[in-house]
Amino acid sequence: MGRCIVNRLFEVVTVGSSGHGVRLPFTDRAEAGRVLAGRVAALGLIDPLVLALPRGGVPVADEVARRLQVPFDVLVTRKIGCPGQPELGVGAIAEGGEPVFDAELLRRLALTERDLHPTTRRERAELARRVAAYRGDRALPAIKGRDVVVVDDGLATGGTARAALAAVRAEGASRVVLAVPVGAAQTVLELSGDADDVVVLAAPAVFRAVGQWYQHFEQLSDADVLALL
Repeated sequence: MGRCIVNRLFEVVTVGSSGHGVRLPFTDRAEAGRVLAGRVAALGLIDPLVLALPRGGVPVADEVARRLQVPFDVLVTRKIGCPGQPELGVGAIAEGGEPVFDAELLRRLALTERDLHPTTRRERAELARRVAAYRGDRALPAIKGRDVVVVDDGLATGGTARAALAAVRAEGASRVVLAVPVGAAQTVLELSGDADDVVVLAAPAVFRAVGQWYQHFEQLSDADVLALL
């Protein structure tokens, strides 16, 4: 698959495709961000706001914002893990938004949203801590009526991206764009209905983790995020 259209623009460039192919793995998030920035710039956005999902999305968003010549900020999200198996995300929450859960996964695990209330409370607290660390008393930039680009370094299950898109939509964005360098093909397709535009540079057929598509994929600290902001 080279390109298909869903909503206004849904572009997936697969490894080895002709014309617009990208070479994987990316060197690092900054290189991926520079390539992604060109595709986002082609959308012709009006009064765009770039929001990064920290921590990994921040270096990517920095490059996108530079190309668009606009400031950028973070939209903090947190995964809601399965009780007893926290690495398994069953939902997510974004600042300013409500929790978004994977209903099918909850059904398979015989869990209800009520069962997750303690976990959700803990993640809300950690989300608030990170918002304070990254932004202090400064409010999230105004979203209503603007074209908003949500940026991350990749999509695996897409839970945090879905929560972020829902929060941005609820705040009244006029156009919601999801932009990532690489993503699992099925996740990209599933999220195409959550945004007006989805721009993904590569959707490999076999996808285990975001980090496998970068030569350098260091874990970022709060200090690294603040330095870029």
